[in-house]
Amino acid sequence: MNYKFKGLGVAMVTPFTHEKEIDYNATEKLIEHLIGGGVDYLVVLGTTGETATLSDKEKKSLVKFVIKQNKKRVPIVVGVGGNDTKHVIESIDNYDYDDIDAILSVTPYYNKPSQKGLELHFKEIAANCPVPVILYNVPGRTGVNMTAETTLKLAQNSKIIAVKEASGNLNQISYILRDKPANFLVLSGDDGLILPQLALGMDGLISVLGNALPKPLSEMIKLGMNGNFAEARKINLNLVEVIDTIFVEGSPSGVKAALSIKGLMENSLRLPLAPVSESTYNKLSQLLMNFR
Repeated sequence: MNYKFKGLGVAMVTPFTHEKEIDYNATEKLIEHLIGGGVDYLVVLGTTGETATLSDKEKKSLVKFVIKQNKKRVPIVVGVGGNDTKHVIESIDNYDYDDIDAILSVTPYYNKPSQKGLELHFKEIAANCPVPVILYNVPGRTGVNMTAETTLKLAQNSKIIAVKEASGNLNQISYILRDKPANFLVLSGDDGLILPQLALGMDGLISVLGNALPKPLSEMIKLGMNGNFAEARKINLNLVEVIDTIFVEGSPSGVKAALSIKGLMENSLRLPLAPVSESTYNKLSQLLMNFR
């Protein structure tokens, strides 16, 4: 069951109209672009989806829309996280899980819990969630790092099936890979590090860049997972400057610019995020000409 989350997952952006409302027509186009591009599963309401700026009503509506448009073609993961354990558990009840395959839950941000606090937080979430849980460790955004030791403790829980590791710490990741249960997946959250991480034995990537360039990224990941690093490396070297450029002014500002260049949606974000500068936009336009 866990293996449906191997390969390429995409942390979907939330398209907005010029008036900053959810653009459902663009969302439909994005879903077709992603599934047609070979992604293995969709992640809705992640950081890349500007979820912090969506109301509860918008979140429910967006999840229902993605499920309907997906038509059971690929698995769906929904982001349900926060820094108040009780509120996260209440939020889990907002969704119908008939067509949701797992939730992705980020380490609590701002209040900087101890490792014991992280362990208890995720155990409570797993106990109250009707579907499996994917842990999400992204210390650059949350201010707290979940150690390999804590991740491995949580991996013993049958409801916790994977971790999305975006620490960028290859030593930490190596300890998790060495000591994890056989069916526990270790997924990357770092587009720019995925090739060396696949060489270490990671199981795939939950990507930002995949919104804009699902085909080459999917191909690279399949090659890497099959051990064909010579061919995967060629694709990685073609992508490296695009990856750097989409993150240079923050995410998802960069990837939304790329999607607007590709004609898939408006270059519209909700504050406090702002569109990238004209120079970054123009550079992305030039780089994306190599992937038409």
